[in-house]
Amino acid sequence: MSDRSKKIQAQQREMPEPYEGSRPIPWLVITIVGALFAFAIAYMWATYQNNPPAYGDRRTAADFKVAAPVPGAMVDGAQIYTAQCLACHQATGLGLPGVFPPLAGSEWVTGKESLAIQIVLHGIAGDLTVGGNHYNGQMPTFKDKLDDAEIAAVVSHIRENFGNAAGKVDAATVKAERAASAAHGQPWNGDAELQAMK
Repeated sequence: MSDRSKKIQAQQREMPEPYEGSRPIPWLVITIVGALFAFAIAYMWATYQNNPPAYGDRRTAADFKVAAPVPGAMVDGAQIYTAQCLACHQATGLGLPGVFPPLAGSEWVTGKESLAIQIVLHGIAGDLTVGGNHYNGQMPTFKDKLDDAEIAAVVSHIRENFGNAAGKVDAATVKAERAASAAHGQPWNGDAELQAMK
């Protein structure tokens, strides 16, 4: 058998190349698509409501304005504590042993109110002794983040909770402490600076 014959036989054994015919879309598919289209039209027609605008939302842009805080209004110290302090000092006020000092029973919290205010205003960097235990970390400053009423509220919260009973602090005291330490631009250097303020 010649090579040409072998090639012809090999070609005859091959299946024909696939091609796209002009077969029509099955009637079942056309029926389903048509039914869905008809249902969509019927649904939109049945649910359309041509109500007057007076039936709609009567709110105006003024209803969506957020009211500015009223001067002298009560500030929630617990809410500020949750947002600003809880991550380090924990919900119990016990802090994290060896890492973040406790507020519960802390002499820095229950001592002079001016001391607690100064700590919140300027923060702390360096070695600090709380309840006989040493902590060497960094507490952020809040003088630029919280106003006088907010600092008064959060200091009052920590002085009156977690087993502490030191009493409230007012915004006027915070304002005076802020003015008295306005020149102090750095966090307090732990025991080295704060011991003299006790």
